Amino acid sequence: MRQSDHCPPYKDVPPEYRKTLTQDRGTENVGYKILEKELGISCFFAHPYCSHERGSNENTNGLFRRYFPKGTDFGKITDRQIARVEYLLNTRPRKRHCGLTPYEVFYQITGVALDS
Repeated sequence: MRQSDHCPPYKDVPPEYRKTLTQDRGTENVGYKILEKELGISCFFAHPYCSHERGSNENTNGLFRRYFPKGTDFGKITDRQIARVEYLLNTRPRKRHCGLTPYEVFYQITGVALDS
């Protein structure tokens, strides 16, 4: 299976808005070259132990952990449960977006409404 098959939301983003992706150095990202080729993006990696390089990502991880605390067995979590949390986080207003939700910001920039 191709890495991009695991990340269908990337395909929802119009190519002119797909520029870069900053990732952790975890083993889950070993297929980054496939993403670069298939999606026409450049992948970058944060330095180890430098969470300040990905501030909004760390904030989102904290929000995610409100629903799935550390130690959660994701083998017991359904796709539906994850989709619900994804929806809740993407419809949550953010201070960094002047009170808009990530969905609203994405729509304002692209004119594309994402499925939830």
